[in-house]
Amino acid sequence: MSVPAYELIRSRRRTLALEVTGEGRVLVRAPVRLAQSRIDEFVSRHAGWIEKHQALQEKRRENHPEPTDAEREALICRAKEILPEKVARYSRLMGLYPTGISITGARKRFGSCSGKNRLCFSWRLMQYPEEAVDYVVVHELAHIRHRDHSRQFYACVEETLPDWRERRKLLRE
Repeated sequence: MSVPAYELIRSRRRTLALEVTGEGRVLVRAPVRLAQSRIDEFVSRHAGWIEKHQALQEKRRENHPEPTDAEREALICRAKEILPEKVARYSRLMGLYPTGISITGARKRFGSCSGKNRLCFSWRLMQYPEEAVDYVVVHELAHIRHRDHSRQFYACVEETLPDWRERRKLLRE
């Protein structure tokens, strides 16, 4: 069996780790002194996993191509218009109020809640259906009460959005 092409990153870690980046590159993180043959064997054993995840990343890039500058500006304007309204609406429904809202260009997360209850949302979220946007808003508001992803956290989300699982799936397509 042939070894898929990969980039090797050695460090003082103790274990091997495999990552397929958003661009489809394969990264292998390995301990400094681990033999190359062991690394190649590890990558070879995970060839099926690598192929599957490269295909998933390719599909994600096709479904959500990087917007042009004009498209990006339009998405940012839309986010600034829509997200504060949604946050205000769901804040009233849930009784949870953030200290502020920011729009960012984050690529890996659609939203976050700071320790001081400030919510951040990526303008990239505007590329998804409204049901998915609502889910992210409710999800981040729920973090004001529950800082983790415990059962209580998801119960809080479910009180407002009983169909949150279907909405979350929209973010993964």
